[in-house]
Amino acid sequence: MNQNQADLLQDRMALEQLAVEYANAIDRRAWDRLDQVFVPDAIIDYSATGGIKDTYPEIKAWLPRTMKFFKSYMHLMGNFQFVIEGDTATGQVSCYNPMLAPALLGGSNTVIFGIWYHDTYVRTPEGWR
Repeated sequence: MNQNQADLLQDRMALEQLAVEYANAIDRRAWDRLDQVFVPDAIIDYSATGGIKDTYPEIKAWLPRTMKFFKSYMHLMGNFQFVIEGDTATGQVSCYNPMLAPALLGGSNTVIFGIWYHDTYVRTPEGWR
């Protein structure tokens, strides 16, 4: 393996770990951990699942207000696909996302989302975001 291949493999692993860090931060409701995932001026779009599209600070404030309605949830990330070009990259990551939602007459229902994240990444001094 030459150095260029090793660098691309290292970048790919870092991007996969970034997607997993995002999922774990959301699932643990550890909202401040998202600071290690997004750049401050990121635009995040959850409108495909009924959410909002806004800047990262607005999304970070919105997530706990919205996610509190779900008793539990899990983001299972996979099918990682990245195109890396220097210090930028694009990616598509699949997510299987079961969520336990309250039922109208008590109890709960499991709602399952199948999501494709389409992301743009940038290498920062702190790593990929």
